[in-house]
Amino acid sequence: MNQISPKVQNQLAMLQQIQQQMQNVMAQKNQYEMALREAKRAVEELADVPEEGNVYMSVGTVMMQKKKEYVVLNLTEKQETLDLRIKSLEKQEKMLQGKFEQIQAQVKQAIDGPGTPSAA
Repeated sequence: MNQISPKVQNQLAMLQQIQQQMQNVMAQKNQYEMALREAKRAVEELADVPEEGNVYMSVGTVMMQKKKEYVVLNLTEKQETLDLRIKSLEKQEKMLQGKFEQIQAQVKQAIDGPGTPSAA
């Protein structure tokens, strides 16, 4: 049986698509994790700055002087948002991984043939 059935070809295409989605999710998760580390580091650095000290914050392409309290609050909210996004992406990653493994098992069973006992 050298020919791959259309069903298996479709499943293989789905596997490739899921794999691409997983790569996208992981790349996005890495970006959020890096931003979260930067925000945490900024809050740690701000702990050493006196309350009356000058604190500057990037607003678009402009640096503006802001109160330390405002900047810390802003960074804390950013951390919470990033943490939620990371958790959401982790759930999505697990869901895609499960889907991938399920389709992969179906393809393996189809290629091995119905007579071959499954390792499940």
